[in-house]
Amino acid sequence: MRRALAGSFTLTSPDVAIGVGLALAFAAVPLAAPSAYILSFLLTIFMYGALAGSWNIIGGYAGYLSFGHAAFFGLGAYTTALLLFYFGWSPFLTLPLAGGVAALFAALVGYPCLRLRGPYFSLVTLILGLAMYSLTLNLPFTQGSTGLFLPFLKVDIYTSHVIFYEIMLALLVVVTAVLRQIARTKMGIGLAAIREDEDAAGTLGVDATRLKLQAFMLSAFLTGLVGGVYSYYKSYLDPSFVFATSISITIVLMALFGGRLTWYGPLVGALVLSAVNEVLTTQAPPQTARIVFGALLIGVIMFLPDGLMSIVQRRVRSQTRSHGGGIR
Repeated sequence: MRRALAGSFTLTSPDVAIGVGLALAFAAVPLAAPSAYILSFLLTIFMYGALAGSWNIIGGYAGYLSFGHAAFFGLGAYTTALLLFYFGWSPFLTLPLAGGVAALFAALVGYPCLRLRGPYFSLVTLILGLAMYSLTLNLPFTQGSTGLFLPFLKVDIYTSHVIFYEIMLALLVVVTAVLRQIARTKMGIGLAAIREDEDAAGTLGVDATRLKLQAFMLSAFLTGLVGGVYSYYKSYLDPSFVFATSISITIVLMALFGGRLTWYGPLVGALVLSAVNEVLTTQAPPQTARIVFGALLIGVIMFLPDGLMSIVQRRVRSQTRSHGGGIR
């Protein structure tokens, strides 16, 4: 996996320079002392951007539409929360364990699940989240439906918001960098070949089984990291939320809406749909957001399978060709 992630990464690349500039700009936002609401809203965008990007490794690059990433998110959340609750270990130190537990679970279920394709794979992954919800609900040490109440950071509330804001931004940067690197390596080429025609990819020497499992584990690892941070940020953990099917559906929708064939598409989807969700949550009646998101998911799959960024890319290419023709 380490070899697969190796690749050119220079600050002279235009997209990298823009990305670094945006990351630094967002990192400096707390210096302007915005309200806690603004920080919380931006943190939510960062979180869903990281989750959608993590999902895109298996769902976009490999073309395996997973609806079970809430399982990895919840496992990461419960790993750090339980270690804090029972042993007093800081989630900031045990964060790698959160990703590791999620990746281990992905390795255990990945081999049988990834033998399935299309709707069968999607259905099985959906069941994974429901199974983990039921298990967590009935295990005594997870506190069941009562949930886990976690201690707050020993700082004031606003400073706490700033700390989690910066950490979630850092996770988003890490996920985005990993996505970009994969797209430029043999791993990305192999996953694209699997997405287009898995049987043909096998005849060309692509070890589809190994590559899919690697992508699944890496996707789960990054998702678990995000869950590990989020549990500490919320200070209360309930299986009905962290293993909720709505989380998986939202992640999928954001990645598909932005464009799952690009490394930046999920970021665009997370930004746009987080804003839409915020407006619906604050201005519309309850449950409206779920109805709208469900309709959007159906509409994107039917009419915009390559996402919003595919339209932008086509227009840019069209304008480039037209300008080129004029010069000639």
